[in-house]
Amino acid sequence: MRPRISVLMPCFNHGAFIREAIDSVLAQTLQDFEIVIVDDGSTDAVTTQTLSQLRTAKTTVLTTGNRGLPAARNHAARHASGEFFCALDADDKLATTWFEKAIGVLDARPEIAFVSHWLDTFGDEHWTWKPERCDLPSLLARNAVNGAALVRRNAFEAVGGYDESMREGCEDWDFWLRLVEHGFDGTIIPEVLFHYRRRADSMSREMLDEERYRRPLDVLITKHEPAYRSHLREILVAKEKEAQHLVQEIATIERDVVLSLEPALRRAREELAALTRKADRARMDRAREEDHERLKWQAAELQREVADLRASWSWRLTSPLRRAYALLRRTP
Repeated sequence: MRPRISVLMPCFNHGAFIREAIDSVLAQTLQDFEIVIVDDGSTDAVTTQTLSQLRTAKTTVLTTGNRGLPAARNHAARHASGEFFCALDADDKLATTWFEKAIGVLDARPEIAFVSHWLDTFGDEHWTWKPERCDLPSLLARNAVNGAALVRRNAFEAVGGYDESMREGCEDWDFWLRLVEHGFDGTIIPEVLFHYRRRADSMSREMLDEERYRRPLDVLITKHEPAYRSHLREILVAKEKEAQHLVQEIATIERDVVLSLEPALRRAREELAALTRKADRARMDRAREEDHERLKWQAAELQREVADLRASWSWRLTSPLRRAYALLRRTP
């Protein structure tokens, strides 16, 4: 009996993380699935060794040359037997109830072709993303569907899977756009059900580089130019709302930073004032010590001079005169 869900898991040099991704699938509350891993020409020893030794239940490992993420996903799909596909990257993780909740929506709403979720990030960054809509105007403005969304197999095959020429990025955005343009509808479960790893070399972080991001974005816009032209007004409105939201978020973050730092700043100022007072007292004490040392030195010098004077020939010669002078002072 074929499984209901096929997890399509490309892996290129992610052997250090893939067990976590697999474990998040094995921990699902709905266990009707298979995992199809495609080693996309990995070159590091950890990945090749990990995949060669993998003996996990419900899991198949396929090996190809390095052809890129979209080709690896399509290769996995061709060897999968499930009714639904879930494209999970080898360094990400699913929440344990994701399959159960996604299948619940898809079974209850046969008109829905795919279902997505909210996500949070882990690793180098920690934040939550909560997209609300995935209709065509919303998707044209931003890719609101996460990669690990569940999609019906017949919808996947109807649009030909992922565009294998889009190796530089935006291949998942293009895939969801093509689905909606072909009349397939989706929805988003308003709950964090996916955990997205952020690393220094993550593709999503590399895409923040304007030059790196421009090329795949130009390809995406060119492919979907009629849709962008038809929905330009809605896209501009969505982008303006997004910009306003970002401005508000930045203002909130700045306020929170100031409020969180204010007590620490106040304590730092109090400590600085206390240290300044202590330093002032220390300087006064040091000045008194220096005065004391100077007076001691002067007294010692005077004593030495007196001793030298008393030991001198002139002191002994004038001794009778000093005694006579002393007697005269005592005489009334």
